[in-house]
Amino acid sequence: MSTTNTSGRRKTAVARIYLSAGSGNITVNGKDYKEYFPTLPLQYIVTQSTEVAGVAGNFDVKVNVAGGGVKGQAEAVRLAIAKALVELNPEVKSALRAKGLMTRDDRMVERKKPGRRKARRRFQFSKR
Repeated sequence: MSTTNTSGRRKTAVARIYLSAGSGNITVNGKDYKEYFPTLPLQYIVTQSTEVAGVAGNFDVKVNVAGGGVKGQAEAVRLAIAKALVELNPEVKSALRAKGLMTRDDRMVERKKPGRRKARRRFQFSKR
């Protein structure tokens, strides 16, 4: 089997993955995913796609991820893995879609507006 190459995005994070047959190793930016994502919820997010598809431990995943924070990066990796699994086996798409793993979450941070402290927050009003 050859290597499957896909990408996933979330907020400003972009993950590029290379999925190949193997023993379940997930390497993120040269480190094991448990070292790169130290908390259990983030580790669960990264492995969620393979568990829902029922192929946990069958594929090696090499990930390059950049931008955003750790949560956005983990969710970008999850989407990329899901897309790669569907590319290999289209029958798992319905199971992944039912869990919401095939949809790119397109919410982004709203821009700061002029005359405001943040995007919607106004400056404090003082009636002096």
